Amino acid sequence: MFVHGLVMDNLSSFYYTLAAPLAQAGFGTVLFDLRGHGLSERPPSGYTPEESALDLVAVLDEIGVTEPVFLLGNSYGGVVAMHAAVQAPERVGGVVLVESAVGGVVGDAWFEDITNTLTVAALGLEFDRTQDQLMALGQRKIAKLAVNANALLNGTTLIDDLGSGAKLDLTQVQCPVLGVYGAESELIGAAAELRERIPSCRLHVVSGLGHTVLREATAELLDVLFDWLPS
Repeated sequence: MFVHGLVMDNLSSFYYTLAAPLAQAGFGTVLFDLRGHGLSERPPSGYTPEESALDLVAVLDEIGVTEPVFLLGNSYGGVVAMHAAVQAPERVGGVVLVESAVGGVVGDAWFEDITNTLTVAALGLEFDRTQDQLMALGQRKIAKLAVNANALLNGTTLIDDLGSGAKLDLTQVQCPVLGVYGAESELIGAAAELRERIPSCRLHVVSGLGHTVLREATAELLDVLFDWLPS
Protein backbone atom coordinates (compact mmCIF):
# COMPACT_ATOMS: atom_id res chain seq x y z
CA MET A 1 0.00 0.00 0.00
CA PHE A 2 1.44 3.34 -1.08
CA VAL A 3 1.23 6.56 0.97
CA HIS A 4 2.17 9.79 -0.79
CA GLY A 5 3.55 13.10 0.49
CA LEU A 6 2.01 16.44 1.40
CA VAL A 7 0.15 19.11 -0.58
CA MET A 8 1.81 18.94 -4.02
CA ASP A 9 1.52 15.17 -4.16
CA ASN A 10 -1.08 12.44 -4.66
CA LEU A 11 -1.30 8.78 -5.62
CA SER A 12 -0.11 9.52 -9.16
CA SER A 13 3.49 9.76 -7.90
CA PHE A 14 3.33 5.99 -7.37
CA TYR A 15 1.12 5.24 -10.35
CA TYR A 16 3.87 6.47 -12.67
CA THR A 17 6.79 4.89 -10.79
CA LEU A 18 6.51 1.83 -8.54
CA ALA A 19 2.95 0.53 -8.69
CA ALA A 20 2.94 -1.10 -12.13
CA PRO A 21 6.31 -2.92 -11.80
CA LEU A 22 5.33 -4.28 -8.39
CA ALA A 23 1.90 -5.36 -9.63
CA GLN A 24 3.46 -7.05 -12.65
CA ALA A 25 5.77 -8.92 -10.27
CA GLY A 26 2.74 -10.35 -8.50
CA PHE A 27 2.36 -8.00 -5.55
CA GLY A 28 -1.08 -6.68 -4.68
CA THR A 29 -0.98 -2.88 -4.82
CA VAL A 30 -3.25 -0.28 -3.24
CA LEU A 31 -3.01 3.41 -4.09
CA PHE A 32 -5.10 6.08 -2.37
CA ASP A 33 -5.15 9.85 -1.95
CA LEU A 34 -4.76 11.19 1.57
CA ARG A 35 -7.66 13.34 2.71
CA GLY A 36 -7.55 16.75 1.06
CA HIS A 37 -5.31 15.48 -1.75
CA GLY A 38 -6.02 14.26 -5.26
CA LEU A 39 -9.60 13.08 -5.63
CA SER A 40 -10.22 12.49 -1.93
CA GLU A 41 -12.63 14.75 -0.06
CA ARG A 42 -11.20 17.86 1.59
CA PRO A 43 -12.86 18.18 5.01
CA PRO A 44 -12.00 21.25 7.08
CA SER A 45 -10.15 19.26 9.75
CA GLY A 46 -8.65 15.86 10.57
CA TYR A 47 -5.11 16.14 9.19
CA THR A 48 -2.91 14.92 12.05
CA PRO A 49 -0.64 11.96 11.25
CA GLU A 50 -2.71 9.86 13.65
CA GLU A 51 -5.93 10.68 11.81
CA SER A 52 -4.29 10.02 8.45
CA ALA A 53 -3.19 6.63 9.76
CA LEU A 54 -6.79 5.89 10.76
CA ASP A 55 -7.87 6.86 7.24
CA LEU A 56 -5.34 4.39 5.87
CA VAL A 57 -6.74 1.57 7.98
CA ALA A 58 -10.27 2.58 6.98
CA VAL A 59 -9.31 2.21 3.31
CA LEU A 60 -8.06 -1.30 3.99
CA ASP A 61 -11.30 -2.11 5.80
CA GLU A 62 -13.37 -0.72 2.94
CA ILE A 63 -11.66 -2.87 0.31
CA GLY A 64 -11.71 -5.95 2.51
CA VAL A 65 -7.98 -6.34 3.17
CA THR A 66 -7.59 -7.89 6.60
CA GLU A 67 -4.14 -9.47 6.45
CA PRO A 68 -1.04 -7.40 7.36
CA VAL A 69 0.19 -5.22 4.50
CA PHE A 70 3.47 -3.56 3.64
CA LEU A 71 3.28 0.23 3.59
CA LEU A 72 5.53 2.35 1.38
CA GLY A 73 5.54 6.01 2.33
CA ASN A 74 7.23 8.78 0.38
CA SER A 75 8.24 11.87 2.38
CA TYR A 76 5.35 12.70 4.75
CA GLY A 77 3.69 9.46 3.67
CA GLY A 78 6.33 7.65 5.68
CA VAL A 79 5.23 9.50 8.81
CA VAL A 80 1.67 8.32 8.23
CA ALA A 81 2.87 4.78 7.58
CA MET A 82 4.86 4.63 10.82
CA HIS A 83 1.93 5.98 12.81
CA ALA A 84 -0.20 3.22 11.29
CA ALA A 85 2.41 0.66 12.31
CA VAL A 86 2.21 1.87 15.92
CA GLN A 87 -1.56 2.41 16.07
CA ALA A 88 -2.57 -0.79 14.29
CA PRO A 89 0.41 -3.17 14.43
CA GLU A 90 -1.77 -6.15 13.50
CA ARG A 91 -2.50 -4.51 10.12
CA VAL A 92 1.08 -3.66 9.12
CA GLY A 93 3.60 -6.29 8.04
CA GLY A 94 6.40 -3.86 7.23
CA VAL A 95 7.17 -0.25 6.35
CA VAL A 96 9.31 1.25 3.59
CA LEU A 97 10.35 4.85 4.19
CA VAL A 98 11.45 6.83 1.15
CA GLU A 99 12.93 10.18 2.17
CA SER A 100 10.88 10.34 5.37
CA ALA A 101 11.75 12.09 8.64
CA VAL A 102 10.06 10.26 11.49
CA GLY A 103 10.31 10.89 15.23
CA GLY A 104 13.15 12.27 17.31
CA VAL A 105 15.25 15.36 16.68
CA VAL A 106 15.19 15.25 12.90
CA GLY A 107 11.46 14.69 12.82
CA ASP A 108 10.75 17.51 15.28
CA ALA A 109 12.81 19.96 13.26
CA TRP A 110 11.09 18.86 10.06
CA PHE A 111 7.60 19.34 11.52
CA GLU A 112 8.55 22.68 13.07
CA ASP A 113 9.81 23.89 9.70
CA ILE A 114 6.58 22.80 8.02
CA THR A 115 4.26 24.34 10.59
CA ASN A 116 6.19 27.61 10.71
CA THR A 117 6.68 28.16 6.99
CA LEU A 118 4.11 26.12 5.07
CA THR A 119 2.21 28.62 2.94
CA VAL A 120 1.45 28.72 -0.74
CA ALA A 121 4.68 30.66 -1.29
CA ALA A 122 6.65 28.00 0.60
CA LEU A 123 5.54 25.45 -1.96
CA GLY A 124 8.27 26.84 -4.19
CA LEU A 125 10.75 24.32 -2.77
CA GLU A 126 8.50 21.40 -3.61
CA PHE A 127 7.84 22.89 -7.05
CA ASP A 128 11.58 23.17 -7.70
CA ARG A 129 12.05 19.53 -6.71
CA THR A 130 9.48 18.34 -9.22
CA GLN A 131 9.57 21.14 -11.80
CA ASP A 132 10.43 18.95 -14.78
CA GLN A 133 7.65 16.54 -13.95
CA LEU A 134 5.16 19.35 -13.41
CA MET A 135 6.07 21.10 -16.64
CA ALA A 136 5.52 17.86 -18.50
CA LEU A 137 1.99 17.80 -17.17
CA GLY A 138 1.16 21.08 -18.88
CA GLN A 139 0.01 24.45 -17.61
CA ARG A 140 -3.59 23.39 -16.96
CA LYS A 141 -2.60 20.64 -14.55
CA ILE A 142 -0.04 22.89 -12.86
CA ALA A 143 -2.76 25.47 -12.29
CA LYS A 144 -5.06 22.79 -10.86
CA LEU A 145 -2.35 21.64 -8.45
CA ALA A 146 -1.85 25.22 -7.29
CA VAL A 147 -5.58 25.74 -6.73
CA ASN A 148 -5.86 22.51 -4.77
CA ALA A 149 -2.79 23.38 -2.70
CA ASN A 150 -4.19 26.80 -1.87
CA ALA A 151 -7.52 25.30 -0.79
CA LEU A 152 -5.79 22.69 1.37
CA LEU A 153 -3.44 25.14 3.07
CA ASN A 154 -5.88 28.00 3.58
CA GLY A 155 -9.20 26.19 3.83
CA THR A 156 -8.37 23.43 6.32
CA THR A 157 -6.61 22.90 9.64
CA LEU A 158 -3.72 21.06 7.95
CA ILE A 159 -0.94 23.35 9.20
CA ASP A 160 -2.21 23.39 12.79
CA ASP A 161 -2.85 19.65 12.73
CA LEU A 162 0.68 18.83 11.61
CA GLY A 163 2.06 20.55 14.67
CA SER A 164 -0.44 19.13 17.14
CA GLY A 165 0.06 15.42 16.52
CA ALA A 166 1.60 13.18 19.15
CA LYS A 167 5.34 12.52 18.90
CA LEU A 168 6.06 9.18 17.30
CA ASP A 169 7.99 6.72 19.46
CA LEU A 170 9.98 4.65 16.98
CA THR A 171 10.79 2.05 19.63
CA GLN A 172 7.14 0.97 19.48
CA VAL A 173 7.44 -0.08 15.83
CA GLN A 174 7.43 -3.87 15.81
CA CYS A 175 7.48 -4.64 12.07
CA PRO A 176 10.44 -4.72 9.67
CA VAL A 177 11.50 -1.30 8.35
CA LEU A 178 13.42 -0.31 5.23
CA GLY A 179 14.67 3.25 4.86
CA VAL A 180 15.80 4.69 1.51
CA TYR A 181 17.38 8.15 1.40
CA GLY A 182 19.28 10.36 -1.00
CA ALA A 183 22.88 10.99 0.00
CA GLU A 184 22.47 14.71 -0.71
CA SER A 185 19.08 15.05 0.99
CA GLU A 186 18.41 17.41 3.87
CA LEU A 187 16.78 14.39 5.53
CA ILE A 188 19.82 12.12 5.41
CA GLY A 189 20.15 12.52 9.18
CA ALA A 190 16.91 10.59 9.51
CA ALA A 191 18.71 7.49 8.25
CA ALA A 192 21.16 7.54 11.16
CA GLU A 193 18.30 8.18 13.55
CA LEU A 194 16.39 5.20 12.21
CA ARG A 195 19.40 2.98 12.77
CA GLU A 196 19.70 4.27 16.34
CA ARG A 197 16.01 3.90 17.23
CA ILE A 198 15.32 0.73 15.21
CA PRO A 199 18.59 -1.24 15.07
CA SER A 200 17.00 -3.96 12.95
CA CYS A 201 16.00 -1.61 10.15
CA ARG A 202 17.70 -1.85 6.78
CA LEU A 203 19.06 1.32 5.18
CA HIS A 204 19.88 2.12 1.58
CA VAL A 205 21.43 5.43 0.51
CA VAL A 206 21.16 6.58 -3.10
CA SER A 207 24.29 8.45 -4.13
CA GLY A 208 24.08 11.81 -5.84
CA LEU A 209 20.41 12.48 -5.11
CA GLY A 210 18.43 14.62 -2.70
CA HIS A 211 14.73 14.38 -1.92
CA THR A 212 13.73 13.14 -5.39
CA VAL A 213 14.63 9.47 -4.91
CA LEU A 214 11.19 8.19 -5.91
CA ARG A 215 11.19 10.02 -9.22
CA GLU A 216 14.87 10.00 -10.18
CA ALA A 217 16.03 6.63 -8.85
CA THR A 218 12.96 4.51 -9.54
CA ALA A 219 14.90 1.58 -10.98
CA GLU A 220 17.35 1.45 -8.06
CA LEU A 221 14.48 1.75 -5.60
CA LEU A 222 12.67 -1.14 -7.28
CA ASP A 223 15.78 -3.31 -7.04
CA VAL A 224 16.00 -2.60 -3.32
CA LEU A 225 12.30 -3.35 -2.85
CA PHE A 226 12.41 -6.64 -4.73
CA ASP A 227 15.38 -7.71 -2.62
CA TRP A 228 13.73 -6.72 0.67
CA LEU A 229 10.08 -7.65 0.22
CA PRO A 230 9.09 -11.28 0.83
CA SER A 231 8.64 -13.19 -2.40
